[in-house]
Amino acid sequence: MVLFCIHVLCTVQERELLINHIVHNGGLYKRPFNEAFEETPMLVAVLTYVGYGVLTLFGYLRDFMRQWKIEKCQNATEREEQKDFVPLYQDFENFYNRNLYMRIRDSWNRPICSVPGAKVDMMERVSHDYNWTFTYTGRVIKDIINMGSYNYLGFAQKTGACQEAAAKVLSQYGAGVCSTRQEMGNLDKHEELEKLVARFLGVESAMAYGMGFATNSMNIPALVGKGCLILSDELNHASLVLGARLSGATIRIFKHNIISGADMQSLEKLLKDAIVHGQPRTRRPWKKILILVEGIYSMEGSIVRLPEVIALKKKYKSYLYLDEAHSIGALGPSGRGVVDYFGLNPEDVDVMMGTFTKSFGAAGGYIGGKKELIDYLRTYSHSAAYATSMSPPVVEQIITSVKCIMGEDGTTIGRARVQQLAENTRYFRRRLKEMGFIIYGNEDSPVVPLMLYMPAKIGAFGREMLKRNIGVVVVGFPATPIIESRARFCLSAAHTKEMLDTALKEINEVGDLLQLKYSRRRLVPLLDRPFDETTYEETED
Repeated sequence: MVLFCIHVLCTVQERELLINHIVHNGGLYKRPFNEAFEETPMLVAVLTYVGYGVLTLFGYLRDFMRQWKIEKCQNATEREEQKDFVPLYQDFENFYNRNLYMRIRDSWNRPICSVPGAKVDMMERVSHDYNWTFTYTGRVIKDIINMGSYNYLGFAQKTGACQEAAAKVLSQYGAGVCSTRQEMGNLDKHEELEKLVARFLGVESAMAYGMGFATNSMNIPALVGKGCLILSDELNHASLVLGARLSGATIRIFKHNIISGADMQSLEKLLKDAIVHGQPRTRRPWKKILILVEGIYSMEGSIVRLPEVIALKKKYKSYLYLDEAHSIGALGPSGRGVVDYFGLNPEDVDVMMGTFTKSFGAAGGYIGGKKELIDYLRTYSHSAAYATSMSPPVVEQIITSVKCIMGEDGTTIGRARVQQLAENTRYFRRRLKEMGFIIYGNEDSPVVPLMLYMPAKIGAFGREMLKRNIGVVVVGFPATPIIESRARFCLSAAHTKEMLDTALKEINEVGDLLQLKYSRRRLVPLLDRPFDETTYEETED
């Protein structure tokens, strides 16, 4: 009986941790760490699987009709004279795109014809053949509230200091460099940018690259190779996954932080096994052990538990590669990312990677760290040796925005934007939870996933929101687990409270229309709470 009671108590505690855990972990954290990953309701999960099953059955039926010319076949097929060749188009591999994705294809690749700021203009398009092709009507849908772009600090704009500085540099340097950094493409602006980024991050040196994706995929192979071990978070971005695979190193996956401590226990077990057992077959020690993590995970809205990762990295003498694509500029009291957010020392992170495509409203990426590391990458990185240098106007956009965040432009605009983003994030997340939606991620993450689950609701949510002049991003399988389709909102400092209230009102209406309010735990709104307050009460339905 006692054992049964303990088992029930442990189960209840685990569910509490799953829904909303607050981690302090032996003094590693200087602030509460609040993340919510509410369980998928059982009925919703069953209906989601049934929905995909029905779509699959109808897909096979439509393929049968296409084969017998009952329905017109519009997908790519082999020509008759090439039937005996090795096929370029595998029917089964294309099954999902042909029969499931095509039904909701209008929810993606929507053409924008304005600056991707707080509001955007969108070209209207229609399809007369069930999304196989689109026709533009010539009409432009004006002033759509943009809840999908990674414009965290609002620097994606066509007026202001950044635009003026970029225009001036464009007139002086032109648009392109037409060479690599190692040849004739190393401008004084590139040197200025790298010194500024190093100061911003608090590291010895930094190097900038023209593409964020390539910053990961082309530099990881330069850092590790055969005989090395990579420990990668299971939810890492495709660029990290590709870089790890290209390196030739052994890759092992550890769990993401869904339950407090679970991912760190998984990571520590892998580190212990790696040190005890060494390489397979030979049992020799690994040449290097590299841990790959992200600052903010772009599909989950969660923040890496960096204090614990650094503690394990130091304990087991491994290296840490931190991807701050979504967290740099968007987290921390001074916008310096997840290291600043936790109040940690940048020297504890061996490789600090980030992108300029989000908070800075530009393009490209960077790697920061010790001078020896950066000097090594300047010689051996494929991105440095073979890729064309960054465009000068883009470089100037980054320089101006970074100086604004640091306050070196003589204003407090940058600091105000960082604070505004934090307030918008907490307000938007709290209001959605009060409405009864299941929201994933950390309370301070500007990436806000709202769970949709069922396949039919993916396209329906995107279309209904666009009807109400709200632009959103919807995501489904295979980008997410099959029962965890979602809408992903990205908050910006450029969003006013009026914009957020308008978006919340429409989301609430669409949530009622599509029956999306699955949460079994709702927050009780406190009427006297100010806009930026973060405390709340919680009740069971």
